[in-house]
Amino acid sequence: MNKEIQSLVDQLNAASDAYYNGRDEQMTDYEWDAAFDKLKKLEEETGIILPDSPTQNVSADNVAGKKEEHEFPALSLAKTKKVEDLAKWAENRPIWLSWKLDGLTLVVTYDNGKLTKVVTRGNGHIGTNITHLSTAIDGILQTIPYKGHLVIRGEAVISYPDFEQFNMEAEEEYANPRNLASGSLTLKDINEVKARHLRWIPFTLVYTEEEINSWGGRMEWLEQQGFRVIDRELIEQPTVNNIEAVIHHWTERVTGVSSSPFPYPVDGLVISYDDTAYAATGSVTGHHATRAGYAFKWQDESAETELDYIEWSCAASTISPVAVFRPVDLEGTTVKRASLCNISECERLGIGDKGTKIAVIKANKIIPKVINVIESVGTFHIPETCPVCHSATEVSESEISGTRTLHCTNTHCPAKQLKKFGRFVSKEGVNIDGLSEQTVQKFINLGWVREYADLFHLTEHATELRTMEGFGNKSVTKLLAAIEKARNVEARRLLFALNIPLVGQDVCNRLLSAYPLEELIKTATESAAEDVFSTIAGIGPEKSASFVRWMKDTDNQSMLQHLLVELNVSQPSSAPTGDSCQGLTFVVTGDVHHYKNRNELKAYIESQGGKVTGSVSKSTNYLINNDVESTSGKNQKAKELSIPIISEDEFIARFTQVTAPETSSQPTEGSLF
Repeated sequence: MNKEIQSLVDQLNAASDAYYNGRDEQMTDYEWDAAFDKLKKLEEETGIILPDSPTQNVSADNVAGKKEEHEFPALSLAKTKKVEDLAKWAENRPIWLSWKLDGLTLVVTYDNGKLTKVVTRGNGHIGTNITHLSTAIDGILQTIPYKGHLVIRGEAVISYPDFEQFNMEAEEEYANPRNLASGSLTLKDINEVKARHLRWIPFTLVYTEEEINSWGGRMEWLEQQGFRVIDRELIEQPTVNNIEAVIHHWTERVTGVSSSPFPYPVDGLVISYDDTAYAATGSVTGHHATRAGYAFKWQDESAETELDYIEWSCAASTISPVAVFRPVDLEGTTVKRASLCNISECERLGIGDKGTKIAVIKANKIIPKVINVIESVGTFHIPETCPVCHSATEVSESEISGTRTLHCTNTHCPAKQLKKFGRFVSKEGVNIDGLSEQTVQKFINLGWVREYADLFHLTEHATELRTMEGFGNKSVTKLLAAIEKARNVEARRLLFALNIPLVGQDVCNRLLSAYPLEELIKTATESAAEDVFSTIAGIGPEKSASFVRWMKDTDNQSMLQHLLVELNVSQPSSAPTGDSCQGLTFVVTGDVHHYKNRNELKAYIESQGGKVTGSVSKSTNYLINNDVESTSGKNQKAKELSIPIISEDEFIARFTQVTAPETSSQPTEGSLF
């Protein structure tokens, strides 16, 4: 019995170490929970509890950096899968229900209104100081109105859309958003961390000198300081039925049934006493504070099925295995595909060939996942050629995690251009509404799309499209209509969509303000000097050279010729059509209500002779923010510099006396080369 306990402890600790430190997954959450429950039961039956048992210790992170002891221990919560346990724990006292976020816990401290440190949870008592990364993590404010000592605990998470985007572009595919978030904090380059779009969401106010004895009141107080805190719901009478009803509603938000699905990964829910004074009277058992909160985890519904085949999906340079199996019903939906992430995961599971019996779940009710192989049939084959371009493949192994991944050796493989396709179809580009990078990736893998012009030939695949998973008559009709609409495009959008290095929206506008599109391209291709456009304000020799080199590249010329055959390009006049904003510089932040988006407001200001910049400085005349009293960084900077903060309504009242006129446009016709 002692050997079995030791074996479980070793397995769980090794899996936790990998899980918390961004390395290759050794166990699924489903397997870990099952092993943990088995260990706990054995400990209760035998009375044997080993010193390093995960039932008694919080797993540590191995984030490099200065180790620091927590002012207040960051203990974990007891967990249950039974609503009855939650009701019993609540003791008829008002409780708050909130998300159990699946990220990395960070403890953030403020003194005298300024951020003083950010420390990882570590083992609950000692963590790693990562204050130097604070500006790269959205949600960690650098300054706040409160001048006392403040300690907040929150979770650093990455949304599912950002996770999928990263995996499509990265050299190495991560198993889940939590794994990516953890690995991100080991990076030294702050810009790399920023590019991963981590968000810190406070879930506990650990300490403040203010007298606030309500958990809900403490969350509201944090919001007044400018933080975007955890979603929450009060259950005043926590009976089994009442708790069950609220959990059902929140579960719908996880599964996407709700009209307001939650975009961040969660692995359960948490209940907390509203009476924080009562919560503080609890004792500490193992590494749990008995009244600090109680975690609820969903019962994962599993199903057995048979593998049909493994599909190899290309994204950027990574070729990832996807299990396609006999359809099964899980959590109210039919599931027939699940990502296997990488070669290492296939080998860990022991995946075979067609007929292999597997068990599948929807992890946390969202992501289809193969949890184990029941009976392997045949041999797992790694393709020797890329499924998109048919060039040779190679297997690489990460020096950090040891993860083995498959890659295409062809630098010009269309799959490696996915990010460029994403910019091409974006709202700022040619604006093919409803066409995401994930969908473009499917078309690339099918061989339908190799260059931009191919997107305008998807009508040829309409019949096949209507039979594909995730598509139907209505969605296909809508997509094809959006493609036809995108054929009519403004020159500035087309130029931006081409993904020319160093040529962003501002550079596109400046180039086209000096030249009509046809003349611009002709000048670039015929000029002997790369700095031909450097005299245009805001361009300079580096951007000019990048534009000229791109236009002179024969592959780019061929691609552009094919594309222009499909498009009707117009070029509205870029000259100001009014002067109500003449000579003024604006910064726009937050949501807008009267304009469709901030870009439309920016366009109006520029049409009236004004300028819009991204940050507040001494040269800024007005900051436009509908939340005039916000404590955001831009508002605080504007106040420091005595720059007026005006709402959108006030802007309209002061600067839109002249109606923004419609701009005329003339199509660009004929060959440009």
